Amino acid sequence: MALSGLYAALGLLFGAAAAFGPVPRITWEHREVQLVHFQEPEVFNYSTLLLSDDKDVLYVGAREVIFALNSANIAEKHHELYWKVTEDKKTKCADKGKSKQTECLNYVRVLQPLNDDVLFVCGTNAFQPICDHLNLMSFELRGKNEDGKGRCPFDPAQSYTSVMVDGELYSGTSYNFLGSEPIISRNSHQSPLRTEYAIPWLNEPSFVFADVIRADQNSTEEDDDKVYFFFTEMSVEYEFVGKLMIPRISRVCKRDQGGLRTLQKKWTSFLKARLICTTPDKNLIFNIINDVFILKSPSLKEPVIYGVFTPQLNNMGLSAVCAYNLSTVEDVFSKGKYMQSATVEQSHTKWVRYNGEIPKPRPGACIKKEAGAANYMSSLNLPDKTLQFVKDHPLMDDSVTPIGDRPRLIKRDVRYTQIVVDRVTALNGSVYDVMFISTDKGALHKAISYENGMHIIEEIQLFPNFEPVQTLLLSSKKGKRYLYAGSNSGVVQSPVAFCDKYSTCVDCVLARDPYCAWKSHEASCINILKEDEIERDWIQNIGGDASSCPASSSIPFPPTGTSFLSCVGSDSPPSPTNTMPDVWSSTELVMVMLLPPFLSDQAQHVSVHGTFHLFCQATGPTDARFVWKKNGQKVEVCVSEQSHALADGRVHILSWVKDAVAENSEYHCSVLSKAGNKTSKVLITVEEKDSAGQARWVKEYDSWKSAVSEHHAMMQNWQTTWESCKKKDTP
Repeated sequence: MALSGLYAALGLLFGAAAAFGPVPRITWEHREVQLVHFQEPEVFNYSTLLLSDDKDVLYVGAREVIFALNSANIAEKHHELYWKVTEDKKTKCADKGKSKQTECLNYVRVLQPLNDDVLFVCGTNAFQPICDHLNLMSFELRGKNEDGKGRCPFDPAQSYTSVMVDGELYSGTSYNFLGSEPIISRNSHQSPLRTEYAIPWLNEPSFVFADVIRADQNSTEEDDDKVYFFFTEMSVEYEFVGKLMIPRISRVCKRDQGGLRTLQKKWTSFLKARLICTTPDKNLIFNIINDVFILKSPSLKEPVIYGVFTPQLNNMGLSAVCAYNLSTVEDVFSKGKYMQSATVEQSHTKWVRYNGEIPKPRPGACIKKEAGAANYMSSLNLPDKTLQFVKDHPLMDDSVTPIGDRPRLIKRDVRYTQIVVDRVTALNGSVYDVMFISTDKGALHKAISYENGMHIIEEIQLFPNFEPVQTLLLSSKKGKRYLYAGSNSGVVQSPVAFCDKYSTCVDCVLARDPYCAWKSHEASCINILKEDEIERDWIQNIGGDASSCPASSSIPFPPTGTSFLSCVGSDSPPSPTNTMPDVWSSTELVMVMLLPPFLSDQAQHVSVHGTFHLFCQATGPTDARFVWKKNGQKVEVCVSEQSHALADGRVHILSWVKDAVAENSEYHCSVLSKAGNKTSKVLITVEEKDSAGQARWVKEYDSWKSAVSEHHAMMQNWQTTWESCKKKDTP
């Protein structure tokens, strides 16, 4: 990471940001959409999900129980198996200082398919992790009671991840009771392997995801399948900043058998690198990775890795999504520079780029055709020089950069927890990666990237009690595409789209949802993936152009002929981010419908004394009119209004106020009519209100910059000394 990158990281730690991110076009409350729930009395922590599309079964691992549910309707339970801890183990666990009521239970953490008839399952088992085989026919355990150490965490609060590859379990977890020995391992009867217990290999990692990517069978290189692990760990290369966390990607090769003398029963192919997720100006660095989804599709040239990130000190409530091409990852591992530790002043260790000679075969590389040609047919044949090098240099100096060198999405006032991605072909043949991203408040955002930016199609409140989504799965089975979300209290099943909620053509098209299209002859919004054939008269436009809809359905926005009142300045207001309004439908034509106020950029934050335009829109009877209030006082000036008659007899009204504020202010917009009144409000916050606090952060940031500059100069001196010593030692 360059010095400027460190400045940016420190700038992030001490806060500074503007308004970020699009807002969901529409929010569905929990009661407004058809969701299917599953939960059992006195059962908690539904955090491990496994989907079998072939069997149409969703397996759920919870606290002390495993369920098999109908994946088409999870309210329908096929089987359940209680897997409890004995009283003796509970007592021994409690004697070690753990809670007998919560921690000293069996939390199911591993559910992986061993074959068509058996699941490999593991649980925490009162801090004595245990694994077994679950017979899917009888839905009973086979009683193997295998030691789960290294495959399952001891503590239900510890991070973990696992993936089954050709009958062998690859795990990232902790290896001891205290959680102080992290491990990435392969559970194999023929060739069990693990990481070295050393800080350069793993330094307090928090594991989030693991997956296998198969080698290209058409490649002439005869490459190996690779298993990738994703985690956040304590930085070794920048520890002088404090506990700076770094998001990592690591990988191992499936055919790795360890070394013969060096790295016996240890990975010889383990390498790791930094994942970069920053804004182009480097002012915001997202250095905590929360979840990963690897999109694999026949329509893709290569897999794409999607990651959900947050900043380390997230005092601004920011989240980001970054995407990476697999080839970028592999270039770092196969062509990038390594880092090395350098012992300096008072035996202190620093990590710097290694510029010396690299042994052959290349350390950390999979055994493939090139190595085979040199008679290295297995990792057991690799020379000690190569093995010692990879043992000492597991960290790459090069970083993995995101597609476009920027996040796909940055969102403020939300903490994203999980992500899955679907690939959908729209009616015009364009292909969209649809991201489903869950939050720590039990909501789900559905977003797409299109030519004009990022669009959040909708927000769905999955859990009514606003609890964090812990697990998210996607079923891409034809005709049965569902999302499954697990939380502490239960599991929710949701369709990937709510097309039938849109009752007009404009509604349907303005959703900009690639799943949805307007079926003209049936006058309905349909999910195109559920239809047998695509018909020519279907209407869809991801750009939000509803002009193809029947004339009676369209609503111009802003309305034609709008004249803006000029005050607080002479400029005309910008158009809102949405070029068309959020449209609603109602069987009661005279009913007043009102949307919350929104700024032209759809944020809720403004600068001190900066001019802004606040919009409000509604539909109702022809006598409907707007009244604005600011901090309880009626606003008489700088208010404009424009109405537009609809074909069904209602009127669409757009009103806006132009203002500037020096402190946080609450605005109310009310629509009044004989049919009824509606009021909506919004709090507009001022970014630079805490000037004293901001000054304090700036001062502290400047002091950090000074310290970093001094350190950089010191490092350059050390590097010069190091290189001169190497030259003297060279014969």
